[in-house]
Amino acid sequence: MKMRDAYGKALVEIAKENKDVVVLEADMYRGCGVKLFYEEFPERFFTMGIAEQNMVGVAAGLAASGKIPFVNTFACFFLRAIDQIRVAVAYPALNVKIVGGHGGISTGPDGATHQPVEDIAVMRAIPNMTVIVPADPTEAAQATRECVKHPGPVYMRFTRPDIESIFDENYRFKVGKAPLLRQGSDVTIMATGIMVSFALIASDLLAREGLGVRVLSCSTIKPIDKKMIIQAAEETRAIVTAEDHNILGGLGSAVAEVIGEGCPVALERVGVRDCFGQSGKTKELQRIYRLTAQDIAKAVRKVVKKKRKC
Repeated sequence: MKMRDAYGKALVEIAKENKDVVVLEADMYRGCGVKLFYEEFPERFFTMGIAEQNMVGVAAGLAASGKIPFVNTFACFFLRAIDQIRVAVAYPALNVKIVGGHGGISTGPDGATHQPVEDIAVMRAIPNMTVIVPADPTEAAQATRECVKHPGPVYMRFTRPDIESIFDENYRFKVGKAPLLRQGSDVTIMATGIMVSFALIASDLLAREGLGVRVLSCSTIKPIDKKMIIQAAEETRAIVTAEDHNILGGLGSAVAEVIGEGCPVALERVGVRDCFGQSGKTKELQRIYRLTAQDIAKAVRKVVKKKRKC
């Protein structure tokens, strides 16, 4: 199932309970998963055309009037509206939920212009902004519900491909918390978004080699779960981060900042190495940019060796 479809279904259910929830989109309602909302609540659905800056400004006005606007387009196109996001939404801390679809290299054949690898870094640097990157459809739906409860600006980022479920119906997403998915004492993998499933595969591969690999799902990039990161650093003394995003400014940078100040340990970052993407099939691009489970496993082996030398 695609995360955007889980998000869209959850949004309809939320809107039935909360009349203040409205949706805006920039000529992308099918690709962003909000077609169901349009069909159910046409009077609360605003098609803004390919005018992202104006869309964000209108959302700010709706939020200032007491509404809870969910603003939708592909993640790459929100980079056009950073000025409006920064000044009209984040500066006054308005209750606008910015939902970016098609994040990262995994977007595939649309190519470099449509593969944002810097969006998390940009949003994370904006004061008052919460940044969420769900790992599967279950978490996407739950994070949507939490967005409504969470005051202030939120940026939530989805990837394009179908994703297998990681969490079951008993899971409860909480903003700012990084749930423990696997226990281990030798090394910790901290992953976000689509990379969480690859981290779990890597942990299985490494278990056959006798390594105890802890896996944390870092679905909230900001505020980051400092307590869990420091605990993992103290107990395993080696960390690998994994993200479908530039290693500069994203999850890897956020984790490096926490351990650098609180508990310096060996660190390896798996992600896009400060370059743009290209057109290609998703799995092919994941191999080219070293975003596979095997690449995570390789980074783990490297960080364990680094740890032993320290």
